[in-house]
Amino acid sequence: MAVPKRHTSKQKKRSRRGHIKLAVPAMHYDATTGEYRLSHRVSPKGYYKGRQVVSETNASDNN
Repeated sequence: MAVPKRHTSKQKKRSRRGHIKLAVPAMHYDATTGEYRLSHRVSPKGYYKGRQVVSETNASDNN
């Protein structure tokens, strides 16, 4: 089996892979609905920036 003459050290390998990780989604508290939601997204109840942009009936039809 072929083996490189100089093995890559653990430090070198880990520093190269340092940017490979899971990103934490940006969750914010929505005071209008009292729930947490993703940033720049309409809440499950249809609110965005404190006002209702999607009616309650349309929001429940998506399920």
